Amino acid sequence: MKNEKVLHLIILVFPLFVIFASCGKPEAKWGGTIEEADGVTIVKNPKEPMYGEDVFSLEEELSIGKVEGEEEYMFSRILDIDVDGDGRIYVAEGAYAHIRIFDESGKYLKSLGRKGQGPGEFQMPIYVQVTPQNEIMVHDYMAFRLSFFSMDGNYLRQISTAVTGNPFIPLRMDSQGNLIVTVSLGPPPTGGKLLKLYDANLELVSTIAEEERETRKMFDIGKPTWYCDVSPGDNIVWGDSKEYVLQILNHEGKRVKKITREYDPVEITEEDKKRFEQMYAGALKMGVKIQFRSHFPAFDGIYVDDEERIFVKTYERIEDSDERYYFDVFDPEGKYLAKVPIRANLNRISEWRGGKLYTMEEDEDGYVYVKRYKVSWNLQ
Repeated sequence: MKNEKVLHLIILVFPLFVIFASCGKPEAKWGGTIEEADGVTIVKNPKEPMYGEDVFSLEEELSIGKVEGEEEYMFSRILDIDVDGDGRIYVAEGAYAHIRIFDESGKYLKSLGRKGQGPGEFQMPIYVQVTPQNEIMVHDYMAFRLSFFSMDGNYLRQISTAVTGNPFIPLRMDSQGNLIVTVSLGPPPTGGKLLKLYDANLELVSTIAEEERETRKMFDIGKPTWYCDVSPGDNIVWGDSKEYVLQILNHEGKRVKKITREYDPVEITEEDKKRFEQMYAGALKMGVKIQFRSHFPAFDGIYVDDEERIFVKTYERIEDSDERYYFDVFDPEGKYLAKVPIRANLNRISEWRGGKLYTMEEDEDGYVYVKRYKVSWNLQ
């Protein structure tokens, strides 16, 4: 009799178990395709991502900066940020022409360099990187040179970049010692830029992408251009925003993957036009013209995190913000994971390290801070 009661209980409870189990988060399905052609992996993504925007979140956990007080914590112009494997934070301070180093808790440790032209001194340090060779590399844009320091801060050597012929901004020195850079051909609105790959001796390996200079003295709003980032695995990820295509190159500059995504172009609205007219008000008063296209390009930036995920900045603004946008996120394989709103200032100087995002933020009064955010994913 007792066994019969247990059996009846199992019969009654089992359907409920099935119902509750089926109410869990459904398994994400990807509707794209992957194929090979001429040695290149081609990943074609649908318009919709695998997950909703709630799979990704950022939580601020550290802020470095003061409005007044100790000078080491007061920033004027942050030009770049990097982070080493121990969580130490390196900040290129343009106004003071030095590199400030903070520990993982945000405590100031020391500074590298100072204003000057001698060895280990800087004119305009616009880039800092803890290289795969365990050296601190600083690019001085005005002095046309790369300066190298040991991890304990001792000056080692410098390399002139004048041999490249043009001032450039490094994107990354990879594990092979190659340097991937962007070369600016002119200020806005003429613009124009190149994406170049140099070897460890600053010999040109290849010119990967090119944007011609504008011959008209006119701001062309909606004009496509290219964007690029370099992954921790030495992959160069770039794309021309005239179409939604991402090109993946290895450290030799050889294309190994192409990622595409179906998308709807974002219209340039009357509100957008007013915003750009305010942005360029000074130039417009000087006679510079402004032209608006009907739609924005396919995307507005490419960034790769420390897990080889690709973040593509769209032109879709977060509803309650004029300066924060949605980002399309692709996994290391190239599959379209999610479209997520990012309220942090994810841009060229931002750094991903150990599940954290480090970046520079500016408050409404114009004071700047270094921020660290904890990154959380919920893909289960």
